Parts: sequence; structure tokens; C-alpha cells
Amino acid sequence: MLCSIAMTPRLFIEDDLAAGAALSLDGPRAHYLRDVLRLGVGAEVLLFNGRDGEWRAEVTATAKRSLELGIDMKTRVQTAEPDLWLCFAPVKKARIDFIAEKATELGVSALLPVITRRTNVERVNVERLRANAVEAAEQTERLTIPEVREPVSLERLLTAWPAERRLLIADETGGGRPILDALGDARPGPWAVLIGPEGGFTREELDRIAALPGVLPVGLGPRILRADTAAIAALACLQAAIGDWRDATPRRWPDYGGAVERGNLMRGRGEQG
Repeated sequence: MLCSIAMTPRLFIEDDLAAGAALSLDGPRAHYLRDVLRLGVGAEVLLFNGRDGEWRAEVTATAKRSLELGIDMKTRVQTAEPDLWLCFAPVKKARIDFIAEKATELGVSALLPVITRRTNVERVNVERLRANAVEAAEQTERLTIPEVREPVSLERLLTAWPAERRLLIADETGGGRPILDALGDARPGPWAVLIGPEGGFTREELDRIAALPGVLPVGLGPRILRADTAAIAALACLQAAIGDWRDATPRRWPDYGGAVERGNLMRGRGEQG
């Protein structure tokens, strides 16, 4: 097995965060900390709300249906994150959950379900998508939660498209350059990725999209990708080329590079074959 590093649980909350403040949690959040993680008095929790950075808190009391937290100190300041939308045609339940989770991990700022001519999903559970995004942000140390918008028609999306936001579209017809070549001259800024439905965009839809200023059609390789795979592939390429993947991975555990950790890591890799 790979070496394990003790991780303090993180929780997204809506409340304001400040040193010395006290919070009372109930419902699912209290159940998660008390019954799932089995945290007792004195246990530490990291809290974030997308506005005030990340704060360390301590469990000060537990009850049958609630849990009390005392906020101690700020552990990370709030920083700017990429202004990156993912616009996608909804797909079936498990795969749309996958899109919300992985897009959050990849740093999107907004998830926009888009209804196209060939979209075959009748209903989008926005609250479920948001729950997946919250959980992914908690686990991946993000300081924000992506905005999850209500579904909108492609026509309405394009009519209201902000002029300053570049749009990368995965063009399965072969009309776009390979994605890394196409991004070679691109610059950071407000971007969006648009992924079509399982049956692809219609010709009329592609023409309407192409009429927008700042549209960048790209190809995603020689194979036809499923819609959920295409979304994650396009986001990863964009983040690597012009997004925050160009930043170094922070050293969150100062002793991680020590001899003991390196030895455990290498032994774990060997055990896994």
C-alpha cells in the first residue's frame, strides 16, 4: 500500500468565518463529522466558505443531533482561482455525476448544463450536481465551490454569451486543430469549454457556435470520445496549456520528502507491482 498521510477533514459551510467564532452544525453536516468520521471533542476540522479562506476549528461539544465548533485560526488565505466554465450537454446520471466531480477537481468556476437538439436527458438534478461539486472541493483542498447553474438551451446560452469570454469547443467533425496546437497561441483569461451531447451537435448548431467571436474549435485526438471523457480531456489540456496547472504543486506536508516517507512510498509502489 502507498504510505498514508493523516488528513484533517475539510467541510464547506455557508457561514462567515473568523477567529473566535462559534458554529453549531446540525443535520447531514453534524452526522458526517460525528457519526461517519467519528470525531469527538478536541478533534480538528478545516472549514471554508469560498470567501474567507480556510480556517481551523475544533469540536467543542457533541449532541445526538448537533455538533459545536470553535474557530481557531486561518490556515490559508482566499486566493483567485481560474475563471473557467464548463458548458456541457447533460448525460445519464452516473456520468453527469462524474462530470461534476472531475470538473470541480480540475478547477472550473461554473458548471452550465446546456440542452441541445440531440440531448436525450429530460431532467437535470442541479442540487445533486452541486452536492458532488461540494464533496469534490472538500476532498481536493479547493477554496471555492463551482457555481452550478440551471439548464439552459444552447440558443439562449449563445445569445447571452459574454463578449470577453473565449469559447473552446470540442469539434468531433474534424473541423478543429489538435487541441494543444490550437492552444499554442492562446492567452489566460475568462474561458469556457463546450461539450456536445452523445449524438453530437447538429450542423446548424455548429454554424451558430462558429458565428460567435473568440470561438476556438479543437480536435481531441483520433478516437471518438464519450461526452464525459471529452469534457475532462478538454479541461485538462486547457489547464495544462494556459491555466493554473502551470503553477507548482504546493508542499502541504513539509516532512513528506523525508527518508521515512520516501521509503514507504517506494515500498508501496513495489507492493502494488
